[in-house]
Formats: sequence, C-alpha cells, structure tokens
Amino acid sequence: MSKICLENMEFYAFHGVLEHENKLGNTFLVSVTMEVDTEKAGISDNLNDTLNYQLVYNVVKEQMNISSKLIEQVGHRILDTLFNAFPQITNLKVHLSKLNPPLGAKVERVSIELNKARK
Repeated sequence: MSKICLENMEFYAFHGVLEHENKLGNTFLVSVTMEVDTEKAGISDNLNDTLNYQLVYNVVKEQMNISSKLIEQVGHRILDTLFNAFPQITNLKVHLSKLNPPLGAKVERVSIELNKARK
C-alpha cells in the first residue's frame, strides 16, 4: 500500500456559525491522505492504474463550495464523498483547517481531522 497526499489545498469559502462568516468568508486549508495500492501504476505508468488526484481535488472543491455552519459537517461531507467515489481508497484521512477563526483573540487556525477505513 502507498499513500497519496494532497496537502494544504487552499479555499476561500463561507463556513461558520456567525452571520459575518457567511457573508465575508474565510480561508480554509484541506489536506487528504489516501491509502491506495499503487503497485500496478508503478509498473505501467498508466493513470488508469492509480487514483487520479485531479478528480479528488474536484470533489474537495465541490464540497468546500457548499456553505455550512460547522467545519465538522464540511469535513464529513468530504470524507464520505471521497470514500464513496473512489473504492480503491482503503484508508482516508481528511484534515480541515479554518484560518484566523473569530474567537476574540489571535488564533492561527482551528482544525478537524477525520479518518475512515474500509472493513
């Protein structure tokens, strides 16, 4: 097994409980780590024998464009959509960060990390 990682994909999106978060938006970072079998692709050099990470990016972007109050919901949507769309993923980790959250003090980010594995 191998891991394919898309790290710190940056999105400007409208997620948050506070009204101004939904109007002004914020910057979010998303990283996904996917465990897949890359042995065949390592020999064939054929994209059809591995996970096309452009398609993975497209899923993440689509989910980030759907406004939510909680990053927990966004993270679970990304996790579930990727896991269902790509059966070759045996283990999946999604790390989602909201930069400069409005907490009344300087906080670099708040993050959630989710994991899912095939049984």
